[in-house]
Amino acid sequence: MNVLLVYPQYPDSFWSFKHAMKFIAKKATFPPLGLITISAMLPAYWHKKLVDLNVSKLQPNDLLWADYVFISAMYIQQESVNSIIEICQKYEVKLIGGGPLFTQEYESFAKINHFILNEAEITLPLFLKDLKEGKPLQRVYKTDVFADLSKSPVPDFHLLSTRDYVAMNIQVSRGCPFSCDFCEITALLGHKVRMKNTKQIIDELESLYQVGWRGQILIVDDNFIGNKYQVKENLLPAIKKWMTNHKFPFTFNIQSSINLADDEELMQLMAETGFTSTFVGIETPDEKSLQECNKEQNKGRDLIQSVKKIQNSGLQVSGGFIVGFDTDTQIVFQKQIDFIQQSGIVSAMVGLLNAPKNTVLYKRLKNENRLIAQSSGNNTDSSLNFIPLMNLQELLEGYKKIIQGVYAVKPYYKRIRQFLLNYKKLHAGRQTRDFPFFLGFLKSVFIIGIMNKGRGEYWKLILWTLFRRPALLADALTFSVYGYHFRTIYGLNNKN
Repeated sequence: MNVLLVYPQYPDSFWSFKHAMKFIAKKATFPPLGLITISAMLPAYWHKKLVDLNVSKLQPNDLLWADYVFISAMYIQQESVNSIIEICQKYEVKLIGGGPLFTQEYESFAKINHFILNEAEITLPLFLKDLKEGKPLQRVYKTDVFADLSKSPVPDFHLLSTRDYVAMNIQVSRGCPFSCDFCEITALLGHKVRMKNTKQIIDELESLYQVGWRGQILIVDDNFIGNKYQVKENLLPAIKKWMTNHKFPFTFNIQSSINLADDEELMQLMAETGFTSTFVGIETPDEKSLQECNKEQNKGRDLIQSVKKIQNSGLQVSGGFIVGFDTDTQIVFQKQIDFIQQSGIVSAMVGLLNAPKNTVLYKRLKNENRLIAQSSGNNTDSSLNFIPLMNLQELLEGYKKIIQGVYAVKPYYKRIRQFLLNYKKLHAGRQTRDFPFFLGFLKSVFIIGIMNKGRGEYWKLILWTLFRRPALLADALTFSVYGYHFRTIYGLNNKN
């Protein structure tokens, strides 16, 4: 078999970092981990080729060569998915879909030949068995059973053009112990946290090392500390030992719940191992809204102090924030601005509440006849898929107020300085600066420091950092580039 693995294009969004990547001559932030994991599950004697539309174009010869096209996608990639379907129809190549988008919405894609849904460790072998035995292929292969991750292979990292990406990614676990009502993770992957064994993770790090990767790795788990005992007692000590033996070739970014702040020993171990940042779902500083969305892990705590504890341990914190809860009032908009500014969370993803399919929130709103569309998968595009209790125009104006209040030039640079004061950086092993970093610095001087209207704040930040926190100059420059991207997507780059 000739199998073409195609990953759809991301639109320009908060997390695309499209406008930041041009500073370091990269094409995409992360590679398609799902597809290269699927590749490793296919027979080794099959011929496989990956086309990530975020880094290269799909060529006619690719489609003429392929017996099957495998495609995986998320909601936010729907427009690109439709284009891929059209071109596969044109070249009469069979298309197989899987991943979160199709698992939730496969009935909406009549032109896809076959679906491998849910977790492929279970459903892909069923398809391959039918194919090998010459049986009629089912259109839909799905399951309600969760996979044993000890059977998940090392992804085919060798298929990647690693130079095109800002970072690589791996997966340690699936599932989340919490029950936030707007989150689709538990609907897709369950509440029980299932982990790969430690040897599997070390094998994946070794594989990345052998293909020549040096730099950032995102651990894509929705909550890296979902099984805190196993992470702390088994996984992290093994990664730390491997990193030490290999002279710290990687740094790690994660997603975690806010209760990470309660374990100083764990945070110290992470920093010593090479972990540098975590994304935390803060959602809202309003206790009533936390109660409404069942965000139990965030309730009854000083969220700003929790963020500062994590920052002081040597981990940067980016955060997710939401407005549009039924209990939100007009005061929530300024409360969000004040929280973000005081916490020093530089990369604050603020979105309107959406209800993804099969979530508790979706089911409640459906029963209340308040659903008006499917979620776009992009909660920073000013869209929402239900009728809010707050007046819609007031909600949209309040959302715009938050964006202006945290991403306009002056408040953004002020927040960087707040973060640099909170942050206690631990230099774990050897962390070198390569050519893309110096290229990015030179481009930032020209684009942000000379051509941009916010150039005064840029130079003030550099001078402030040199005098107050000189060891963090690289971080300050990185955040100035992030700010350029954020202001671009929000249409703020022509405003002071």
